[in-house]
Amino acid sequence: MARPSASRRTAVVWEVLRGALDQRVKTDGKEALDVLDTGGGTGNLAVPVAELGHRVTVVDPSPNALFGLERRAAEAGVEDRIRGVQGDAHGLFEVVERGGFDVVLCHGVLEYVDDPAEGLGNVVAALRPEGGTLSLLAAGIGGAVLGRALAGHFTEARQALTGPDGRWGESDPMPRRFTVEQLTGLVDATGLDVTAVHGVRVFADLVPGALVDTEPDAEEALVRLESAASELPAFQAVASRLHVLAEARYHDR
Repeated sequence: MARPSASRRTAVVWEVLRGALDQRVKTDGKEALDVLDTGGGTGNLAVPVAELGHRVTVVDPSPNALFGLERRAAEAGVEDRIRGVQGDAHGLFEVVERGGFDVVLCHGVLEYVDDPAEGLGNVVAALRPEGGTLSLLAAGIGGAVLGRALAGHFTEARQALTGPDGRWGESDPMPRRFTVEQLTGLVDATGLDVTAVHGVRVFADLVPGALVDTEPDAEEALVRLESAASELPAFQAVASRLHVLAEARYHDR
């Protein structure tokens, strides 16, 4: 099956997530999992997950995004396995069942919620009490610092490095960024066990797109480079996004 769109930026997350879904199937002995995608938007990951045969509920605050999700699911022929509902992490259990999911995706959510610890706690509470898997993706401070510095914006780079939320200024569109330690600390506080950390978009945001598009086999080579660097702490520290995989076990819940 093809990777989600924009593969050079999403390949690492997709490969890790697909492996985690396969492992969850083996662990639980189920043919199909119930997956919750919080902030799933138009279904960039939800649709490929549904194509694997799983049932996916997407929660997103944007009606336009949910309309796009419905259209994308129909085009892929998986509309019977995808349900979109309007909501957010704060009021999650107004729209979905607590403890009703085998896997929860929390991608691009913690940057925007008022209280990341509360938001993540709600997301984790959606996992089944007997165990489940969390896939957490959030913006990394190091990638912003490196990006601003390479663009010649050294004051902004320093602000992102030293500021409390990893922002490079008032015009920064990202409300909050995280270090690996901050993200894993939030996960630890929920009682889940962190099983893997990956740096995402270590190079993809820095390499000119024209170079990748014109050089033969460049995109596939870049994807392989991203994969090789993703598990190394030195490169995680400068990644634009950080991905944390965690497991909930019965004795922790």
